[in-house]
Amino acid sequence: MNCKQFNSIPLEEVLLSLGHLPTKQNEKEAWYLNPFANESQASFKINKSLNYWYLFSEGIGGTSTDFMKKYLNASVNEVLAWVEKQSFSSFQQQRISNQKAENLSKQYEIIEIKNVQHPSLLEYLRERKVGNQTQFLHEIHYRMKDKNYFGIGFKNDSGGYEIRNKYSKICLGKKDISTIQNGAESLRVFEGFFDFLSFKNVEKFLQKELSDYLILNSVSMISKIKNSIENYENIELYFDNDEAGDRGIEMIKNENKNVEDCRVLYSDFKDLNDWMIHKNPSLERQVKQRRR
Repeated sequence: MNCKQFNSIPLEEVLLSLGHLPTKQNEKEAWYLNPFANESQASFKINKSLNYWYLFSEGIGGTSTDFMKKYLNASVNEVLAWVEKQSFSSFQQQRISNQKAENLSKQYEIIEIKNVQHPSLLEYLRERKVGNQTQFLHEIHYRMKDKNYFGIGFKNDSGGYEIRNKYSKICLGKKDISTIQNGAESLRVFEGFFDFLSFKNVEKFLQKELSDYLILNSVSMISKIKNSIENYENIELYFDNDEAGDRGIEMIKNENKNVEDCRVLYSDFKDLNDWMIHKNPSLERQVKQRRR
């Protein structure tokens, strides 16, 4: 076990092994009471996509290794010695995820790919306010661990599929970005495909011209897109309003010119799709006015 392997183990599992449970959580983050001191308010946050923690009461954060160094008041070698004695269930899953694609294919089987037509999936898209954007999506039926499942599929550049429905969020195949090329000189970058679909619904309203599009499918993919974005004259970023989004935008701005943070459009909401779902009447009027 080395630091890289340990840092890829979900922090939630590390905290659970120490007896700490979240006070609240969602698919993107989890909040805990301070594990280093007695506090009555949850000030310790885990960003699940980055697997990073941040303690607001002290203004510090980092990786799993950083956490255990502080928790045990120990050196890196002492932390790794402690890790070796643990039985983290996700470590075995990590080994599986690092196998070659031909071995991964044994973990699931795609049974059918077709246009989105199942009533529950169509209803889910309507709830997310993108029911009219099915041209970018597929209905995927697949088998995993001797059970059949289905979901909305969004294809990535490695031939894998981001799968979503009301109850699951997984990737079948290799994790990768998704690019949509229109031969444009401008590029718009989104964290997830629901944000991309949401933008397509207001693109004309905002008087935006057609561009190329890049969907990260995970903010952790930012480090892999340098060559994909460096030749564009203009880059618009539509990231989440959270620490991961802040960090991602900073990384891209540090390496590229003509980058615009477009989150002002939905500054009071979690992300672009959240704005689409919950935008208030005044925002709706703004969009309609821009359309005119």
